[in-house]
Amino acid sequence: MSEQCIRVENLSKSFSGRKVVDDLSFEVNKGEVYAILGHNGAGKSTTIDLILGLKEPDSGEATILGMKASKNRKKVFEKVGVQLQHTEYQNMMTVEEACLEYASLYEKPYDYNELLITFGLSELKKSYVNKLSGGERQKLSVILALIGNPEIVFLDELTTGLDVAARREVWLTLKQLKEKGLTIVLTTHYMEEAEALCDRVCLIKSGQKITEGTISEVIKHSGKSNLEEAYLYYMGEEELL
Repeated sequence: MSEQCIRVENLSKSFSGRKVVDDLSFEVNKGEVYAILGHNGAGKSTTIDLILGLKEPDSGEATILGMKASKNRKKVFEKVGVQLQHTEYQNMMTVEEACLEYASLYEKPYDYNELLITFGLSELKKSYVNKLSGGERQKLSVILALIGNPEIVFLDELTTGLDVAARREVWLTLKQLKEKGLTIVLTTHYMEEAEALCDRVCLIKSGQKITEGTISEVIKHSGKSNLEEAYLYYMGEEELL
């Protein structure tokens, strides 16, 4: 039986009277890649923020490794890596300095030089972060999420801004990390990415869970032939096909 490492139960959150996350429940098992899929504004990023304790839910709760992140921040973040959509860096900080700063927060950090090589940034070690391209900054944010050698990593729209070749490089690296036992929770609106990486997916619309399952289950239950068509079906947008 799979061991559960993340539990989300009846989570809800509103902003200015608009429900962004609406009674959302799901579980993530150790060692799997689990994706939250949905349009921009569907509540994907807010769901991640609620799980990580970066925002307080209006109701419901979420636990990581049996702990509420907001109440056990140090313990949780020793075991969890996070890449958020809009990571801010200090001015005039180099790529290497960013890696060293993050590595200093952990007892047994990953070799950042190895990660820089893996993600094709080793030649930019001495470059200032604010001079990097959007894709290079995105790669760096993934490296920093992995630098603490976490058990679980949260990746929010991880390959936005990357070209096709770079996106596939990131996928390959994540597959290798999964083989080593890393649990990965990601949000994406790229169906090809979900198909390439995920064991299970959760489709959400207006903060509500529409369906959940393996890629093949989600496709089969929709009666469609691929995930993109299934996604449009569940979102009520078949006429776009």
